[in-house]
This record gives sequence, C-alpha cells and structure tokens, in this order.
Amino acid sequence: MNNLSYEGNYMKKTFKSEKISCINCANLIKGSLEDEFGEIIVNLDVSPKEVTVEIKDETAEAKFKEEMNDIGFTIKEE
Repeated sequence: MNNLSYEGNYMKKTFKSEKISCINCANLIKGSLEDEFGEIIVNLDVSPKEVTVEIKDETAEAKFKEEMNDIGFTIKEE
C-alpha cells in the first residue's frame, strides 16, 4: 500500500490495531481525531480491530499513525 498515488484525492484506508478492545476505545479515537481527519469508522467485529479513515496523502497517513500512537493505539504494520 505504500506505492499508492494520491494526486490530491482522498482515499479510504483501513488500518489495524490490536490495542483497540471496546466501544470506549472507539469513542476515544473518534473524539480525539475526527476534527482533524474527518469521519472515522472503527470495526470492533474483527481481530485485530480496524480503523477506516479518508487519507489525503502519505504525509496525512504518517500524521494519523502518529496521532493514533499518541492516544495509545499502535497501528499494526503489515
């Protein structure tokens, strides 16, 4: 997925994190990051849990991963 071309368009991207465990985690992610990144969807029905967000470019992706880490949810690298 690192070879994607964004060309100024937003792309929905799904990230996995094993540290998300419940609806409270999902609400923390949404409450902390939706103002900056827009709508965030957290899928609690899979393992590891998935977080889907629209990403503008590689810089925004790196920032999203950093912000997730800052609030305690490490993104699992594939």
